[in-house]
Amino acid sequence: MEQFSLKTEIIIGGADLKELLKDIQRVFIVTDGFMAESGKISYVTKQLEDAGITYGVFSEVRADPDIATVAKGMEQMETLEPQAVIAFGGGSPIDAAKAMVFFAQKQKTETECRFIAIPTTSGTGSEVSRFAVISDPLKEAKYPLTDDALRADIAVLDASLTLSVPPGVTADTGIDVLTHAMEAFVSETANDFTDAAAEKAIRMVHENLLEVFLHPDNRYARQKMHNASCLAGIAFSSGGLGINHSMAHTLGAHFHLPHGKVNGILMPYVISYNSGYREGLNKAAGRYALIARMMGVENSDCRQSVFNLIRLIRQYRKQLNIPNTIAEAGVTPDEFEESLREMAQAACADGCTKTNPRKCTADDLVGIFRNAYDGRL
Repeated sequence: MEQFSLKTEIIIGGADLKELLKDIQRVFIVTDGFMAESGKISYVTKQLEDAGITYGVFSEVRADPDIATVAKGMEQMETLEPQAVIAFGGGSPIDAAKAMVFFAQKQKTETECRFIAIPTTSGTGSEVSRFAVISDPLKEAKYPLTDDALRADIAVLDASLTLSVPPGVTADTGIDVLTHAMEAFVSETANDFTDAAAEKAIRMVHENLLEVFLHPDNRYARQKMHNASCLAGIAFSSGGLGINHSMAHTLGAHFHLPHGKVNGILMPYVISYNSGYREGLNKAAGRYALIARMMGVENSDCRQSVFNLIRLIRQYRKQLNIPNTIAEAGVTPDEFEESLREMAQAACADGCTKTNPRKCTADDLVGIFRNAYDGRL
């Protein structure tokens, strides 16, 4: 049985929060310290003040939000008893807010709370997905939560909020969008509906990512990347992901590397493995060949198409200043070897691995990790 669902109402461009919250008196805002201290949060707070809505702000979310942060936010939510929660920021504040709302509603099943997600980066697709990733620093692990109840009620895609994003963040989040879309397209549970969203996202990233990296003020390209991020989120939320994300979750958690950057490092090595490039081409190779066509590097020979796609991803990494290998990202050989087996086992157990197009073992993942460390395809 195939499945596709989308609960979230999507607003493209600026939103009138006064209209969206016309029956609301109390709002809880979840963001990070930079958004609060820089004043960017006024995008939300000014509209709430103009509407006479009481609000509280939780701005203690950091990259890779952890269990303790979620618990602290829930305590403040309980005090305010909000009728709506607004997540404002990148994937970390949105994921943290998702977890807060989800667990708060589990504790008080009679409480209804509207959830609005306003992303300020173009990368995670968290504003429409049924996933949230919460970390456990003690275990150096990231745990993907999966439930339809994690979806936002409303997502606001206003690309003006991304204009001040630094080029490095634009690169990392943009590669994350591409990874989401590509993994959804080759996923075991892909279908016609997820394919449509994934294909459109892949084409939009190919046409706009380098443009926004080189020319950050291009509002048109910024909006296209913002929309692509959301489309990729729609695709993987129903179609699933794969080992690129499973491996990125544990690698990023162990060495505190940005999620999108790690996805970009791993991508060529994962494509090589999933397609059977070295052992013999498989069904996934044909899907990767279709992606090569979408990105303008198709060849009449499937194997060459896969190679062309891998080469294109490597070119992207160079142009976006993303490391080619785990070693280039600053991980020492001793650190890597010490964590390797644990990372492979964690990736094997990760929920994203279930929908990977090629079944794998922890030993297989050890091999991919080693290739990604040394740069061997």
